[in-house]
Amino acid sequence: MVYRKNLLLTISILGFGALIATLALHDHVVKVRAARLEHAVAPTPYFPPGSIWTKDISHAPVDPQSDAIISWLADAGGWGHGNKMQIDWGIRVLQANASTPKVRFSPGAGFYAADSDVPDLVPLPPGGGMEGSDGYQCNVDASDCHLIVVDRSQGKLYEAYQANYGQGVLTASFVAVWDLNRVYPPSGRGDQCTSADAAGFPIAPLLFNADELATGSINHAIRFILPNQRIRAHVFVHPATHAGAPRGPDSAPPYGAHFRLRASFDMSKLTPAAQVVARAMQKYGMFLSDGGNIALTAQSDQDTKAKYADVGFDTHSLWPLKVTDFEVVDLGIPIRLTDSCVRNK
Repeated sequence: MVYRKNLLLTISILGFGALIATLALHDHVVKVRAARLEHAVAPTPYFPPGSIWTKDISHAPVDPQSDAIISWLADAGGWGHGNKMQIDWGIRVLQANASTPKVRFSPGAGFYAADSDVPDLVPLPPGGGMEGSDGYQCNVDASDCHLIVVDRSQGKLYEAYQANYGQGVLTASFVAVWDLNRVYPPSGRGDQCTSADAAGFPIAPLLFNADELATGSINHAIRFILPNQRIRAHVFVHPATHAGAPRGPDSAPPYGAHFRLRASFDMSKLTPAAQVVARAMQKYGMFLSDGGNIALTAQSDQDTKAKYADVGFDTHSLWPLKVTDFEVVDLGIPIRLTDSCVRNK
């Protein structure tokens, strides 16, 4: 009996100790998260005031075909991925400055000669990497291998598609060097010209990140994609300047379509962090930028999962958003795809 009492007492003490340890760990995690959130800073806009990506469209007119387009898209299966607004955070945005090492660039296989810039050198920040890769080596036959580097000291944004680094040379099928001091016209880098996204858009200015969620404000439009069979074939609308390989009918939204979350949407369906994204969708909207099955892209960082977890946001946080919760902002005049890129000077 005495042995049993001692055993129970030992177990109780051990259990109490485990509880204290658990509470201490929880307190430490909370403090670490609070410290990270306290230092969260929203990114500086990529382009000057007047850029289409930061235009308030909360009161812009709805396209006459909005209801028909939304209805068709809903009937066709919606967002893709089981009609859930899934989020991918595989694209990294690397930060460079005047001291960042630069490497020689050489056109890769299938190079988009008419559409692409051909920089002599491209900055590669130490410790960086391509989309979906831990480093600068990427299998271009199996992945998009996007490389995005912003160098604010030089006023340049480098965005490459199918990029790979080896033997001291960076190769890619496409590179756009965006001028961060320029307000681009509706025709962007030039009508019929693609970019690292099929629609001809810059990618980085349309990605949101965990710091923005922590500060409670996303001050720009958002990139979204749809399965190719749900994008109208052969046309695009400004600010898109190109269309990829869409296969949808005339009732489908075209590349460049500007979606806006309805003002009547019930925000209580979303977590506080998800509401930050939703409010940006109401004020700035989201642009149809490329083809694929994961609707949204959030910016990746080395500590992405920890940062997003700190604000209570994950890849499923926007599942409550349905296609029918959106409307299409006035599309303007559809432009027929010819692939005859004419670059703006």
